[in-house]
Amino acid sequence: MQTKKPTAISFFSGAGGMDAGFHLAGFDVRLAVEIDPSCCDTLRHNLKHTKIVNKDINKLSSEEICEMSGLKSGQIDCVFGGPPCQSFSLAGRREGLNDERGLLVFRFIELVRELRPKTFVLENVKGMVNWQGGVVLQEVERMLKEPLPTGEKYQVQHSVLNAADFGVPQNRERVFIVGSRLKAAYKFPEPTHAAKPTADNKALKPHMTVGQALRGLPEADTPSKTALRVSQTIKGRIEKHGY
Repeated sequence: MQTKKPTAISFFSGAGGMDAGFHLAGFDVRLAVEIDPSCCDTLRHNLKHTKIVNKDINKLSSEEICEMSGLKSGQIDCVFGGPPCQSFSLAGRREGLNDERGLLVFRFIELVRELRPKTFVLENVKGMVNWQGGVVLQEVERMLKEPLPTGEKYQVQHSVLNAADFGVPQNRERVFIVGSRLKAAYKFPEPTHAAKPTADNKALKPHMTVGQALRGLPEADTPSKTALRVSQTIKGRIEKHGY
């Protein structure tokens, strides 16, 4: 008997890293919203069954999002996304909420409260955890824990995870804020890899290197005209969108 896939909506989708992960986890990602047209080209190429919307999330209402996704408020299994993180990044100027991109975190929260998904996942840089003593993270979690108009509440928790600890050949630390209004509590995954496995964690595999990940791949093809054209837009995208 074929079971129905859980549904999801993606905001601030970028090139679709989280979307690909949710797809591999068995989700039906109905809608992905992204402001960068080049990223949308990538999403359309890789996510054949997902509706891609190239718009500013501030100019979309929850009613429009429901209509485009074919889902109703309260019935969506998961809303996920990574609002622009440059304003909290250690590599940036750490302007946080003084940067308009930082305020998009609160737009994500507004949409979660309006769409009332069963669960949500918000991803951001590790710098959000301690920006101004953690005030942003505290406020984000406080707002997400407030009762919904229906009286329901989300159980909210966060954790900083390093992609390298899960078999990715990159040290990439990110904070994940997860909320659920289901009775079952969410449990963050346990690492499968470690930098230097010891007697206490000998069951873990060593971190994977880039060389190990690329081993056995054929020689790269000559870049296509499209790839060369897109590469010329990177500087402008960074200046306009921050990435």
